Amino acid sequence: MIPLAHVGGMPVEEFLALAGGRRYGIAGGAGLDRGALAGSGRRPMSGETLLIERAFQAPAQAVFDAWTSEEVLRRWFHAAHDWETPEAKVDLRVGGAVRVVMRDPHKDAEHGGGGRYTEIDPPTRLAFTWTWDEDTDRETLIELDFDEVEGVTTVRLTHSGLRDEESVRSHEGGWTKCFDNLERTLKASHPG
Repeated sequence: MIPLAHVGGMPVEEFLALAGGRRYGIAGGAGLDRGALAGSGRRPMSGETLLIERAFQAPAQAVFDAWTSEEVLRRWFHAAHDWETPEAKVDLRVGGAVRVVMRDPHKDAEHGGGGRYTEIDPPTRLAFTWTWDEDTDRETLIELDFDEVEGVTTVRLTHSGLRDEESVRSHEGGWTKCFDNLERTLKASHPG
């Protein structure tokens, strides 16, 4: 994980206090796994990196499965509570494809993207490249680490290769809403 000294011009501890204990961060260009992008047909991009940390009241295997089950992904992988995910495809093997299409019913707009798995280590780590359908010249890398302690799983998301700080802010909002949806989905599946 990329060490954070400052986020948005303030010390990390102060930022975390304002973020309600949830960890977010930005690290310029660090952490892009250029080797994971090799052979993809796209030029690896340097750029900004988004870090988010969130704890879920569920076992690590359940949280990992929520990221790798097509049926469960359709329940939570969308950037607003009232959006839908009409398409989720998973070929869970290194080099296998992942694809998600989110639908905004208010604008009747779809936002799709996908990539290839670069690391799979159930239930502790998952990584995959990601390219939005609307931005096919930019491939990013999404890395997820799952750490369970006493039935609570902390997910550390690192999304690297983002174009600029505006893209980081946009993705931070989207990932935060996705994580809110994931939390609801896990609570419904694992009450208590």
